[in-house]
Amino acid sequence: MKLQTLDEWSFDVFSLSEAAQGTPVKYLGYDLLSRYGMIHKFKVPTAILENFLGKVEEGYCRYRNPYHNNLHAADVAQTMHYILCRTGLMNWLTDLEIFATLVAALIHDYEHTGTTNNFHVMSGSEAALLYNDRAVLENHHISASFRILREDECNIVQNLSIEEFREFRTLVIDMVLATDMSFHFQQLKNMKNILSLAEPKVDKSKAVSLVLHCCDISHPAKRWDLHHRWTTQLLEEFFRQGDKERELGLPFSPLCDRNNTLVAESQIGFIEFIVEPSMQVCSDMLETILTPLNVKENNEESGPVDRTFQIIKPWIACLVENKKIWKEQAIKDDEIRAQKEQDHKKEDNEISNNAQGTNE
Repeated sequence: MKLQTLDEWSFDVFSLSEAAQGTPVKYLGYDLLSRYGMIHKFKVPTAILENFLGKVEEGYCRYRNPYHNNLHAADVAQTMHYILCRTGLMNWLTDLEIFATLVAALIHDYEHTGTTNNFHVMSGSEAALLYNDRAVLENHHISASFRILREDECNIVQNLSIEEFREFRTLVIDMVLATDMSFHFQQLKNMKNILSLAEPKVDKSKAVSLVLHCCDISHPAKRWDLHHRWTTQLLEEFFRQGDKERELGLPFSPLCDRNNTLVAESQIGFIEFIVEPSMQVCSDMLETILTPLNVKENNEESGPVDRTFQIIKPWIACLVENKKIWKEQAIKDDEIRAQKEQDHKKEDNEISNNAQGTNE
């Protein structure tokens, strides 16, 4: 029953997970691939698909991460579905491209360690050695996922032709590598440059890669109760990394010191400098590529051709509301900190005065 609201922007994946007894990837993944006709079109045996989704779910639960887990995978896949379905992006893509896009969303953080790329590099992990310090996690997510597809009982792409598989694999690799935050600003800059041209031509791989990246960082653009819960879980994951960094004698990564992280300020900054610009560029890109598909034919009834196609953007209201709440929280936090400082000064003065009195 929880899947009835799958077409909503602020879909409650937490409720889905409870209803699915902790296996949201299995239920949502199957439902999405079925909805888009992928199971039928690419002759995916039902048992094979269930095995594949089960393996993916297990991998997400391997490190028991508070944030980068199977709920996050399901959330990103549902957000990808929203963009595909509600903006009409699916009409611009081939069946194979839709298949690759949905699978990439499902596996994009497979076997995430709950630590950042920087932590892998600084601690000299096995994965960092294997991938030469570059997109360490993203490379692992892809490599480990394609290893699953090598198992006969999990190979959902077994009936693709060689050419189809090459295209599928290339697209999945491109999309997941583009979720590396170190590429964020360059990715937005490149897309802005393309859109600024007189006749912009957007490469399909770059388009769906930007969409997946936006889906990956979209929780601040969802309803407050969902965003706040995701924030709490993500910060706990960061703090656990900070605890490891302290044990290893490494400097704290940003937001990883559980005793000195300004939560509200960090979220305001993330929304203003990362999420809002990303959603804006993604919206502009979607409108650019989808306008030709939505232009009304010029006939006697309609008059001039309408070239002002706009997608619905429910994330704008959510971003405004969430930022407002965080700003109110930041003011309260400032007041609490100021009061604590005042109390400390008062205590110090009292200790100092008592010491003077004793000496006299």
